[in-house]
Amino acid sequence: MSVTLGFQSPTQLLIDGKWVDGEGRRTLVVENPATQQEVARIADGTPKDARAAVEAAVQAFASWRQTSVYERSRLLRRWFDLVEQDRENLARLMTIENGKPLSEADAEVTYAASFIEWFAEEAKRAYGRTVPATRAEKRILVLRSPVGVVAAITPWNFPAAMITRKVAPAIAAGCAVVLKPASQTPLTALRLGELLEQAGAPAGLLNIVTSSQARKIADVWLDDARVRKITFTGSTGVGKFLMERAAGNMQRLSLELGGQAPFVVFADADLGVTLDALMVAKFRNGGQSCIAANRVLVEEGIVDEFLVKASERVRGLRVGQGLEPGVAVGPMIDAVGREKVMEHIEDALARGARLTAGGSALPGAGYFVEPTLLADVNSDMKIMHEETFGPVIAVTTFQTEKQAVEIANATEFGLAAYLFTQDAGRAWRVAEALDYGVIGLNDGLPSTSQAPFGGFKESGIGREGAQEGLDGFLETKYVSWGSVGIGLGG
Repeated sequence: MSVTLGFQSPTQLLIDGKWVDGEGRRTLVVENPATQQEVARIADGTPKDARAAVEAAVQAFASWRQTSVYERSRLLRRWFDLVEQDRENLARLMTIENGKPLSEADAEVTYAASFIEWFAEEAKRAYGRTVPATRAEKRILVLRSPVGVVAAITPWNFPAAMITRKVAPAIAAGCAVVLKPASQTPLTALRLGELLEQAGAPAGLLNIVTSSQARKIADVWLDDARVRKITFTGSTGVGKFLMERAAGNMQRLSLELGGQAPFVVFADADLGVTLDALMVAKFRNGGQSCIAANRVLVEEGIVDEFLVKASERVRGLRVGQGLEPGVAVGPMIDAVGREKVMEHIEDALARGARLTAGGSALPGAGYFVEPTLLADVNSDMKIMHEETFGPVIAVTTFQTEKQAVEIANATEFGLAAYLFTQDAGRAWRVAEALDYGVIGLNDGLPSTSQAPFGGFKESGIGREGAQEGLDGFLETKYVSWGSVGIGLGG
């Protein structure tokens, strides 16, 4: 089956190279969050389908692990080319099922494709090495081997990039994958799977199980010892559950979890550059990003000027359906997401925050919230401790460099932080002092495929992208080879 959105896109499960309806032919509804209208009905996979996906991946892995890195690289390069060619369709799919503006969806296609391209090349650099032995007749070889079948569970906020960031390095390393995309945004995942098939992927290399039963699907994969790695992007609570359950079979983990990103602005910062960066770091995908700026810390001496200029920028952002031209901010993903954003705004106002822009949920269809700026925020407010995941800037102040770092680090999260200053010494000191895995230094968009992405503390374990992204799908073994030097005498 397929859904027509100006083009044909699959709606079934992908298992062992076949598009299937799954057990019981159950379906789930995909909704456009900007209109609350049904977009498609897709296959609703069951635990039985999840087990079938593992069986297919186990068979595919047995042969794929034997392929040369050049064959893997060529497959990924063909996938990259097809994704680039399908840019318009993929971007439209993302906008319809996720709600983000079409320009942002197009940018995500570029970002998603960059991981495929990067790991097409990085596949060739999964180097081993030789190590000097303690005895002349011995040799020590260090080899890299694929970890095995990988279970990937991906979120709705970046439905293309969070898939390619996991699937591309797994394939490059020689692994096979079972994928559970978010039920809110499955169409992008299915389209990517279709393009990988067209690129020539062998049956079972990538299996996609869309489902409303996320916990049951995860349980199947966690209980199966043949699944050797779990890679997940999502909430810290779910990440902790996966970590506990994965211990049963000692499955390896990569977890990219929640954030509470501080955005630190010193008095010597270039305010034009800073505000440009803030608009991206806060309002990209409507603030529904793990690295979205959540707490804006402004040095006391410039806060009045900052608030005037920032409020003007925020009030100028157009809200609407992502397919409409000029829209900067789309809807929240669902009613629950919108309610959380409004709860944070209302809590802050009740505790003394001052509203300088926005502040309301928009009436009518769609889960829209006005871009909002709150001043005079303090540590008693939820927004200073919880991830808002919405289009709200919360501004507080600091007086000294030391105080800025203390406020920024006063959270259990440690994914991303932003720092704006023109003082090179301060930039170095503060970047080193911030307990975060990603630092945007005068940069509101630090994510890139060639850099290692991941967090400290409760923001996760492991890194994605860069060389580290490939390492996460490889095991290391060494061979101690005796008697090599015997018989070399005259």
